[in-house]
Order: sequence, then C-alpha cells, then structure tokens
Amino acid sequence: MRRREFISLLGGAVSWPLGATAQQRGVPVIGFLNSTSPDTITDRLRAFRGGLKEMGYVDGENVSTEYRWPDNQNDRLPVLVAELVHRKVAVIVTTGGTLPALAAKAATTTIPIVFGVGDDPVRLGLVATLARPGGNATGINFFLGELTAKRLELLRELVPAATRFAVLVNQANAKRAEATISDAEEAAHAKGLKIKVFTASTSGEIHAAFESLTRERPDALFVGSDPFFTVRRVQLATLAARHGLPASFASRDNVEVGGLMSYGTNINDAFRQVGVYTGRILNGEKPAELPVAQSTRFELVINLPTAKALGLSVPPSLLAVADEVIE
Repeated sequence: MRRREFISLLGGAVSWPLGATAQQRGVPVIGFLNSTSPDTITDRLRAFRGGLKEMGYVDGENVSTEYRWPDNQNDRLPVLVAELVHRKVAVIVTTGGTLPALAAKAATTTIPIVFGVGDDPVRLGLVATLARPGGNATGINFFLGELTAKRLELLRELVPAATRFAVLVNQANAKRAEATISDAEEAAHAKGLKIKVFTASTSGEIHAAFESLTRERPDALFVGSDPFFTVRRVQLATLAARHGLPASFASRDNVEVGGLMSYGTNINDAFRQVGVYTGRILNGEKPAELPVAQSTRFELVINLPTAKALGLSVPPSLLAVADEVIE
C-alpha cells in the first residue's frame, strides 16, 4: 500500500490538516462517514476510489477525503457528521447502513449527501422519490432488505428438511432490525415456516444468542444484513460451525471466513457506484435531480467445506446458479 493511501485510510485527526490544506488550495474535500472501521472495508474503499476515478477524481491529487469511523458506536454518528459539516466539506458520503445516512440528513440540508443504504430510501425519509430525490441527498440502494425472502428460500433449498428458523438481528440498528423481522415473518408465513427472533449488538451478546440457540435447537439460522455482523463475521462463522447450525448471511465476507452461504448485493460494485455518484456531484450535478440508483449485481456464494462439515449435500440446482463455490 502506498504511503498516501495508508494516510488516507487512517481518517480521524490525521485527515484534518490534509483536508484543511486541500481546501486552502481549492481541492474539493469529501467527508466519508462509515459505521464501522477502516480495516473492515479495505476492498470497498478501493472500489469507492475506483468509482471516483471513473469520474476524473484521484484521492490525494485533485480531491481529498476526510474519514470518520465510529467503530460501530452509533451514538457517535451525530458528533462525527457535525465535524464534517463544520469542515464545510463539498459532499458527505455515508456507507455502512442506514444510520450514517440518517445522521447526515439530520445534520445538514445544504451539503450534498451521497448514501449507500440497504433499505428503501423513500421509506427512510432520505428522498422524496427514487426518480427525483428533491433534496440534498441521493445515492445507491443496495437492496439488502428486499432480498430477505430470496435468502430464506435459498437456505431452505440447501436445508430442505428445515421448518424452524432462527433470525438474528442487531437491535441497536432498530430500523434495519424491524425491517428484517417483518420481511422474514412475511416470507416464513408464505412458506409455512416458523421463525424465532434473537438479538445481538455486541460480541458478548452474540455468544449469549448462540447459547440460547443451543437450547432452542432451530433447524437453521438467518443472520440479518447489518454492518456489525460483517465486522463480527469470524465470530459468527466459528459459533455456527461449533454448534452445527446451517447459517445464511447477506455478505460474501461471512462465507469467505467459513460461513455456509450468502446471497446479496455485490457490495464492492455498490461502493464503486457510490464513488461514481460522488464524482458526479463534484462535477456539478444536483442531488435533487440525480435519481437514486439501484444495485443490479447480486451474488450467491456457497462454502463447500462448511457444508460438508455440517453434513449437508449441496443440491446441483444451487451449484448451477452459484456465482462462486468455495472449495
């Protein structure tokens, strides 16, 4: 990694003088707010910068970025976004769930906002309509919520005898948790399945949830889409394997560390799209007139060694449609 890239990843106090210098020499400054930490989304940051480059912007050359990372402490979001507003950045980019986007929207009605969210941005109040956002915010809808029924269907196909499903959500991300539970209940009811909800917003609560799962003995586990569960992916994969529990995730990141399967948006491509939209805003387009883009690239990833360890035989029908099979 080049020294310039390393410095830009650090964010926080180190980026403040860089942003101030950039503003002094007329280089636009991007405020980047993500709910996690830089070490968890290195590839996605690279994709974001790739999207910027498509629009003619190279971070550290003709644009500068100030990063803010609450490290999953969501109560810090208002303070961090207030810092970016105070710095008078040219545009605020929010990724890592709905909470950063909502914090930015609450903090400013004038600075353009480019969001990446998994829920309906109209329902969240971020935009008036998808076609004509009408305010200072626009961005990319990752479609994480809308895929709940499909994810449940794929998990049932992999574990055909399953009728009782556990659903794990992060109660600290209330809007996302509520949407996941609602969508899962609707999908389960349509298929004659039973679900029971478990919650966790800390590492300790994840362990406690799995202790409860051991007593309840569900047939499979549906892990809700949430940045926190991506950060804790190793813990989740390890506990699911230890308890012999087939689990479905929203992100391929979980499968790459031993999770059974995932189905969801290609997040790296979505971050690239966020970068493209940021560049378009910097080039003078107005967020009020820039339609919300919707992800079109989805991927099914299956971990064969994990399936074998769980005593599962992956149906040929799933193997045929999988975008990647980890062997």
